[in-house]
Amino acid sequence: MPASIEAVLFDFGGVFTDSPFHAVHAYGKELGLDPAQVTQIVFGSYEHDGDHPWHRLERGEITLESARNDILALGQAHAVTLDIYDLFARMAGNNAGAGARLILVDRVRTLRDEGYTTGIITNNVAEFGDGWRGLIPVDELFDFVIDSSAVGVRKPDPGIFALALERLPGLEPRQALFLDDYEANVQAARACGLQSLLVETDLAATIAELDALLHSR
Repeated sequence: MPASIEAVLFDFGGVFTDSPFHAVHAYGKELGLDPAQVTQIVFGSYEHDGDHPWHRLERGEITLESARNDILALGQAHAVTLDIYDLFARMAGNNAGAGARLILVDRVRTLRDEGYTTGIITNNVAEFGDGWRGLIPVDELFDFVIDSSAVGVRKPDPGIFALALERLPGLEPRQALFLDDYEANVQAARACGLQSLLVETDLAATIAELDALLHSR
C-alpha cells in the first residue's frame, strides 16, 4: 500500500504571500525595461543554485548590502540601474496592502489539528527574518523552519530537502508533501522522493489538490 502523508511542508514567499517574481516583473515594467532581463539580473537563473549574488545571499554567504552592490554592478554591465532596495520597498508595500494569504494560513491550522507535522522550507535572506516571520504566526503554525540563509543551502539543491527529512525522523520521503510556487523547486523535491505540489494563483484549487492528495492515502 502507498505510504500515507504525515508531514506537509511549505515554501513561504509566493505561497503565503504574493510571489517576489511578480514584484520584480512590475518593477521592470515601471522602469521601462524587459521584465525577464530584470529578473535575470536580480535573481540570476533561479532554477539553478550558483554563484549569482542573490544565490549567495540566500545561502547566507554575503550580506544584503554586498548583494545590493553586486547586483547594481550587474545591472550597470547591461546599461541599466537596478537598486534592489527600491524593489524591496515596493514589495513591502504590496505585502502590507495584501497581507498574508489567510486561506492558506487557516488550512495550516487545520492540518495541525488533524495531526500532520508542518514545516517551512524557504529560500530567504537573513536580514528579512523579522519581516517575513511577522506576516504570519510562524511558531504557532509550524513544527520547524528551514531557512536557506541559516543553513547555508538553498532550493533546488537536494541538500535542503535532506535537512527537512532529518526533522522528520521515522518518516519515508514519500510521507512528506512539499508545496512551492516555483516549478524547479517542486521538481527538485520530487527527485528527492517527496511528494510535491505546485502552488498556482487559484489558491482554492491548490487547497483542493492538497486535500485530494491527503485523502487519497
